[in-house]
Amino acid sequence: MIIVDQNLIRKIIKKRLPDSHKGEHGHALIIAGSRTKMGAAIIAAKACLRSGIGLVTLNIPKKERGAIFTAIPEAMIELREENNDWEKYNALAIGPGFGTDKTAERKVEFLLKNAKSPVVFDADSLNIFAQKQQLLTKLPPNSTLTPHVKEFDRLFGIHFSVEKRQQKAMEKAIELNCIIVLKGHKTFVTDGKQCFQNTTGNPGLAKGGSGDALTGIITAFLAQGYEPINAATLAVYLHGMAADLTLETQSVESMLITDVIANLGKAFQKVLE
Repeated sequence: MIIVDQNLIRKIIKKRLPDSHKGEHGHALIIAGSRTKMGAAIIAAKACLRSGIGLVTLNIPKKERGAIFTAIPEAMIELREENNDWEKYNALAIGPGFGTDKTAERKVEFLLKNAKSPVVFDADSLNIFAQKQQLLTKLPPNSTLTPHVKEFDRLFGIHFSVEKRQQKAMEKAIELNCIIVLKGHKTFVTDGKQCFQNTTGNPGLAKGGSGDALTGIITAFLAQGYEPINAATLAVYLHGMAADLTLETQSVESMLITDVIANLGKAFQKVLE
């Protein structure tokens, strides 16, 4: 088990070149949101944009496009109902606020067949896998799964200790050739061979939207060319550090995930100083 601290993160993180342009920092696609859960899409996109990405496109239902133009004008959109070409994206994410109906299932299945870039599977995409376990065997290599404890147990069976859950995560990461980010106190990241335990974060993250933000951050790093295990480890650390910095102005009770996203810049500064 490798304990993730600032020294390790400084070895992973890449400094941005002063003469770089947006085309050199990746283009991410986030497939998220539904009629009653557009906030999840907005949170994921905002966190992605705060994590160094060059461009973000959101795949959303046509009727909900107004919410994006208002809340996050920096993001582009494509419409869920259209035939989408996903080859141009450097990384993809699917699941936040996405739903688990038949239409959502078909979109997940389409992605499994057609993804050419690294993919993050979160939230409702994991719930779809839990309902249709055979889909897990079709994961693109080096996919990233980001379950919290309940999602993990729905996927891989009930576990009664942290240690047993982590052991199963290692086994499944090897079996499925993926990275598993087991979210919780001291989030655990593994590809089955390497295991990382995070050291940042606080109970203020135990609120809706935290996982959506983490998905956006991981996707941003993948699109910027980080190896999947490094993208996940770096994202988890900075997500937690931003939450710790938020305690300078908020309490664990009052903290919102939008506060945490706003403090990602301070987290980057602290790591890179």
